[in-house]
Amino acid sequence: MKNKVTSSTQVSKRSPWSWDHYLEEESALAAPLTLFTQAQAFPSDKNGFKVGMRLEGIDPLHPSMFCVLSVAEVIGYRLRLHIDGYSECYDFWVNADSPDLRPVGWCHGNAHKLHPPKGYNVSEFDWDSYLKTCSAQAAPLSLFKPAGDGPGSRFSVGMKLEAVDRKNPCLVCVASVADVIEQRFLVHFDNWDDNYDYWCDATSPHIHPVGWCQDHGRPLTAPQGHPDPEHFLWEKYLEDNGCSAAPSNAFAMRAPHGFRAGMRVEAVDRRNSMLLRVATISDMEDYRVKVHYDGWPDRFDVWLDSDSADLHPSGWAAHTEHPLEPPPAAEPRPTVSQGVCPTPGCRGVGHIKGAKYTGHHSAFGCPYSETNLRKEAGLPDRLGGDKLIAMVPVHFVQKTRTLSPAPHSQETPSDNCLPDPRSVLGGSEGVVVTAPRPRGRPPGSTNLKREQREATMVMPSLAKRTRLAHPIKFHPSPYRLAQPTSYLVVKEEEEELPLSLIPERGDSSLQAALHQSVFLSAMSARPGRDLPLCWEQHCKLLPGLDGLSARNVVRWSTEQVCEFVHSLPGCEEQAKQFLDEQIDGRAFLLLTQRDIVRIMSIKLGPALKIYNSILMFKHAEESQSQPSQSDA
Repeated sequence: MKNKVTSSTQVSKRSPWSWDHYLEEESALAAPLTLFTQAQAFPSDKNGFKVGMRLEGIDPLHPSMFCVLSVAEVIGYRLRLHIDGYSECYDFWVNADSPDLRPVGWCHGNAHKLHPPKGYNVSEFDWDSYLKTCSAQAAPLSLFKPAGDGPGSRFSVGMKLEAVDRKNPCLVCVASVADVIEQRFLVHFDNWDDNYDYWCDATSPHIHPVGWCQDHGRPLTAPQGHPDPEHFLWEKYLEDNGCSAAPSNAFAMRAPHGFRAGMRVEAVDRRNSMLLRVATISDMEDYRVKVHYDGWPDRFDVWLDSDSADLHPSGWAAHTEHPLEPPPAAEPRPTVSQGVCPTPGCRGVGHIKGAKYTGHHSAFGCPYSETNLRKEAGLPDRLGGDKLIAMVPVHFVQKTRTLSPAPHSQETPSDNCLPDPRSVLGGSEGVVVTAPRPRGRPPGSTNLKREQREATMVMPSLAKRTRLAHPIKFHPSPYRLAQPTSYLVVKEEEEELPLSLIPERGDSSLQAALHQSVFLSAMSARPGRDLPLCWEQHCKLLPGLDGLSARNVVRWSTEQVCEFVHSLPGCEEQAKQFLDEQIDGRAFLLLTQRDIVRIMSIKLGPALKIYNSILMFKHAEESQSQPSQSDA
């Protein structure tokens, strides 16, 4: 095998492109080098990794796991790493100085579990034998980033803290320190799986000491399965679990970044990670920046942490001998007849199905085609289970807004906290849990307690595997929404469209409209109050609902219930279950989401539609009774 370099090298020779000329032409400024961290700036050494070398490292989709890795591709200062024993679809890209990479034998010498290649027994795996079997070489120790000279982390395994869910920045959750390596530690959200874990250090803006939410008037999301999430108390939780809070003086939040809108940078293409593109900072928060890829539509913009290893100063590509993708308009466009991808701006490099395919020649495999913007091929979690992950991991998270304004603040919740169909990285999401602290909950929220519990989807069987990555915010309380796994994979990077623009025909469009409609009703903190906002859309999307109320449904026979469920889009196969279980109209109205998903074992997609219909029937009954009560 040889180290690969993309065809952009040939393009650059044919049509030279330079930063100096581009900045002058655009009357723009490059982001100053002083704004970048050491990991983002120009490396002091060259990339010494070679294809085929073996090493140990963290699986980015399972941050708590160290795996056996091999170098599959080298481009400039970047590596494509392969998890031995698994499909190339799980390959991922990192910089050569990534702190997630460790030499062969590191886990054994540092009391960490190493997950061997598929088919190998953990207790019997031996590096010497494995390298001999593979005829491979271990990556030399000199290639790995040495440990820092500063003091070690003041955090210890088991300490509790409050942490931002980085896949859903609107939420702050109960978390624990799950691992500590030098200055970094692993944040784990209590009672969730490790897909949401992340590594950070004491300067991270995403972590806070115990009590931070209460002090700042923010809701705190309790651990999944907590017996009383709405009245979560740290004191009792720490006592019950025999653990301690991380000391306040261990936190040392760094200063906000200095990036400004309009500054030019180089950034990894999050839809096609083998590419590095010319980009612009288009928006900012204190610790995040919105990256726009020059020459591409805004729908491809992404939010990144300001210290992301995928963000670099202008000239980084040239310094590291990595090809740089100039704006599409800056290079000659081959004709479609030449056998290249027809998507404007795309050269046919990369594939929607990940690193397994190095190129494509049609819209079907193009990461940027309209077809793949509205659907995303799913890939089963390599560890098994029902969850699907995205083959093209992208953080299309919207701008963060204040989740719960301070008592004297006039700020109102922003629409940006509604779920953005492009906001997911990897995997479906699960149980909705709201756990504001008693003094951190906005005034009046206690009156919604009963409605909130009714709107919360509680599905313990899925909670251990999945969680929502969408920021769902219906003032005053945040919710995590359980969604159909199959649809999440289709929808994760979909462009957000108004309901009025979604065609009535077509399964994918109907599913998208239903999903947005569900967000406005069944998953609302106030389903009874919010339903009028989308009643018309519901009646169009869920046939058979218009003019019906609980008063009509309660008299249905089991055959009528079966017929109604059969009429719901995508629920034809589930209809017979209602007949077999002898569920008549009265029993149908008593069903909860737990009953539909756990007891009847109906998949989440149909379950959402069925339960949403039940809510609408109840709302129609309440709406009809209100005028008569007011007349009286």
